[in-house]
Amino acid sequence: MLITTCNLNVDYKIIGLVKGSSMRAVHLGKDILAAFRKLFGGTVSEYAALLEEAREEAIKKMITEAEKLGANAIIEVRFATSTITSGAAEIIAYGTAVKI
Repeated sequence: MLITTCNLNVDYKIIGLVKGSSMRAVHLGKDILAAFRKLFGGTVSEYAALLEEAREEAIKKMITEAEKLGANAIIEVRFATSTITSGAAEIIAYGTAVKI
């Protein structure tokens, strides 16, 4: 599956919008560690790992949806995030499913 954030300079048939969403929350212990890191500065690795896992899951769900539609590429891919509560985030990956 070809996934790109830009348009392609080849002929393709547009199939439609595809998306994937992932909601993740950190464990209370990790949330406490992250709070200390925010106080003293530095990389908040607990939240960085949370967002990376959420992004990967959202991409996988988007690909699965595109494959069900018979697409072999997803173009114009974008990401959006939202914070539901402290220590929990939603990542949405979306793009246009196409058949090259």
